[in-house]
Amino acid sequence: MVDRWIRLSSVFNFRDLGGIPTVSGGVTRHGVVFRADNLGRLDVADKELFMALGVRTVIDLRRHAEVESMGRVPEWAGATWLHHHLEHELWDHDTYTESVGVARWLADRYAELLASGAPDIARVIALLSDVDSGPTVVHCVAGKDRTGLISALTLSLLDVSDEEIAADYALTELSEPAYTTWLRRTDPEAASKVQPAFYVQTPAQAMLLTLAELRSRWGSVYDYLSRHGVTEAHVASLRAGLVADAATG
Repeated sequence: MVDRWIRLSSVFNFRDLGGIPTVSGGVTRHGVVFRADNLGRLDVADKELFMALGVRTVIDLRRHAEVESMGRVPEWAGATWLHHHLEHELWDHDTYTESVGVARWLADRYAELLASGAPDIARVIALLSDVDSGPTVVHCVAGKDRTGLISALTLSLLDVSDEEIAADYALTELSEPAYTTWLRRTDPEAASKVQPAFYVQTPAQAMLLTLAELRSRWGSVYDYLSRHGVTEAHVASLRAGLVADAATG
């Protein structure tokens, strides 16, 4: 999956959701949907590479205060910017304990987000089903939790296995060293206040627990989303636009 990474100088968790096998023998298409961390950091040094992706739509999942303090995708990107914060309470990281463990703590936070942010989540999934408005980038701050959940639900609707979804989610952890190095160079004071190590971890088990418990509570990913406006037509459009034959994807 290494070739799915888009290596930018100041955005560190940018990758293509293409190239992932589906249970039915297909593969997700390259160059249709990307997932990323904060595009407010996107530097002009990356303009040529970013523009080559042909991105037409950016879906920003951050809170209003995060957009105000961190900026949004630069105007030179030429993309339509859609702001859709996923409603949820701010997480209290002091509730983490080693006895709970990273996977369980994150899965509990994702369960809260699924419950409180369901209408917003469904709205973003519906937007992604409009593949004619793409290529599209979905991002938040770290590209880890909100973006990770949207990516997981989208892939599940595309008939990607939980194991493959969890493997994609786990890749985020690989972006942390580059981000930390950049932060230490550009803002040493902020780097000294970075969250504890568990904050940047993305164990596959966290997403496996999340998907299993979603089904236990709501029946299926589609059942969960359909309560808030996602239709069979949305799913059909997603699959038509994002799934290809394995030989051509």
